[in-house]
Amino acid sequence: MQPLWSPDGPDLVVHGDNLRVIGTLPDESFRLIYIDPPFNTGRTQSRQALVTTRSADGTRIGFGGNTYETVKGALYSYDDRFADYWEFLEPRLLEAWRLLDDRGTLYLHLDFREVHYAKVALDALFGRDSFLNEIIWAYDYGARATKKWPSKHDTILVYVKNPKNYYFNNEEVDREPYMAPGLVTPEKAARGKLPTDVWWHTIVSPTGKEKTGYATQKPEGILRRIIQASSQPGDWVLDFFAGSGTTGAVAQALKRRVMLVEQNPAAIEIVTKRLTNETVFANMSV
Repeated sequence: MQPLWSPDGPDLVVHGDNLRVIGTLPDESFRLIYIDPPFNTGRTQSRQALVTTRSADGTRIGFGGNTYETVKGALYSYDDRFADYWEFLEPRLLEAWRLLDDRGTLYLHLDFREVHYAKVALDALFGRDSFLNEIIWAYDYGARATKKWPSKHDTILVYVKNPKNYYFNNEEVDREPYMAPGLVTPEKAARGKLPTDVWWHTIVSPTGKEKTGYATQKPEGILRRIIQASSQPGDWVLDFFAGSGTTGAVAQALKRRVMLVEQNPAAIEIVTKRLTNETVFANMSV
């Protein structure tokens, strides 16, 4: 039987359960893995900020066909849901560690509700020495809270496979304007500064050309910075929560090779439109 993916093969999009799909891939195959798992409530639409819990009687269908209901519970109810969430996510993070090559990097994109648990889990899976950065993606758009400080950032945890041998080149990333250009030389102001671990970047504009209609779509500028810094042209990039396919679109534009995995048929339709004609599509949903 021919393997699903090969290092010499074409860019690949697979429709199917991501744990099943990535379990078929060989060790140390990817230089960069970016994942933005479900239930990331750092979203702009109010309906996407609802808290959900698994329920046999729920009316909402989520990952793997499981049903969910909207709840407003006490903290202990949140803890119960947290246990279910990490039963789902942790084995996928372990697979990410296995699939990274010796110079590889994982970027895990979460919101404030889960990121502190993720940090503990990744310290255990990768080792604390493999922690590279906590990136704050800050934006200023969407609903305004009136009883607390509005939540206007996501967190991206960055871990490397080998802390003594990972690939990173921030000279390749797009520079950004100085906030106080008068404090630096005109030459520096014209060139711009290298980004820090706080990234100010707008969300995908509801009326912009990037917009696909997918609710959790991430901006191309965020993925471009990640891919530029932690991979080189020709390297393999993996995103097994592909969503709208931004990782794939940016990776192809930057001459990287890419594999995406997604279970949602509506997302697969969007991905199909964003990637090049040379991309191969496979179905492991049955």
